[in-house]
Amino acid sequence: MRLDDLNAVSPDVAVQHFLRCCGSTKWARAMAAARPFATIAAVDAAADQIDKSLEPSDWLEAFHAHPRIGEQAAEERAGKAGKAGRPDASASWSNEEQAGAREASKAVRHRLAVRNRDYEERFGYIFIVCATGVTGGEMLAELERRLGHNPGDELSIAAAEQRKITRLRIAKLLAE
Repeated sequence: MRLDDLNAVSPDVAVQHFLRCCGSTKWARAMAAARPFATIAAVDAAADQIDKSLEPSDWLEAFHAHPRIGEQAAEERAGKAGKAGRPDASASWSNEEQAGAREASKAVRHRLAVRNRDYEERFGYIFIVCATGVTGGEMLAELERRLGHNPGDELSIAAAEQRKITRLRIAKLLAE
């Protein structure tokens, strides 16, 4: 999708595109309302500015849109197709981003699954990490390190990871 196309679509369609980048409805609506954007840098700047206005409930909504590290997105597992007859792009993006977990040894994948459950029990949401270019072992080490954080600090760290994912996905959206 070109920037001009994103600027030209209806607000509802823009919201759907932005939800592929970040699962926070508040963020996606604010991004759609901030259009038109003159440059991709302006999209990134708006994303960062709107990001700063999000509340913990908005972050939790965004986190909920992700599969657990090491698991395929539900849309991919169920074979659900999007409007174009193919799996939802954000599900496909998640699977690409988590390639390192899928390529990890069986022992690392098992340990990721166990520690993911520990993380969810401790914090009440899934472990969020920008997994692009990261090995399964590195993800596991990061997950285990972050399990020691207090809940307030961890939510801030998870939100910062979500911001990284959002920036990467904006670039993917505008490169389609």
